[in-house]
Amino acid sequence: MTKRARATATAALTALVLSGCSTPKGVEVGPPDPIETSKPGLFGPGGLKLFGAASNRRGAVETLGVNAYLWRASLDTLSVLPLASADPLGGAITTDWGRIGTNPNERVKATAYVRGADLNAAGLEVVVNRQVSDGLGGWRDAPVAADTARRLEDAILLRARQIRIQETGR
Repeated sequence: MTKRARATATAALTALVLSGCSTPKGVEVGPPDPIETSKPGLFGPGGLKLFGAASNRRGAVETLGVNAYLWRASLDTLSVLPLASADPLGGAITTDWGRIGTNPNERVKATAYVRGADLNAAGLEVVVNRQVSDGLGGWRDAPVAADTARRLEDAILLRARQIRIQETGR
């Protein structure tokens, strides 16, 4: 992962974590739920839990319904392009236009949709857009090779499995 992609991912993650740190006005906070405080968190029992829940055995973030391994693998794989947006609630990661390779007259943009809790191909869809320079400083849409999206999906699935094996040993 490049330094720029790592910095972008870190900033997005920080914003997500910090956005959940306040209590809305008029809401009273009672004693902690004994069931919730017994779940493991980042800093021990009852500690920080990303997105408010622990991951289950399939890698799904329970409150979101998206597979955490597919999500992280999508971010890793698409990190060669500048990140435009990442919506963990909707399961969409969109890149901005960027160049892959050395051709200055071509640029691509990709969107990955992570759906469902299972680590399988049905839980992932990638859409790729391509543009070529018109020679006048503008860009025009161009066709994308038929297997490009499928090859990206395969790369994401492979990376997701690698992450799962690193974390769980299986």
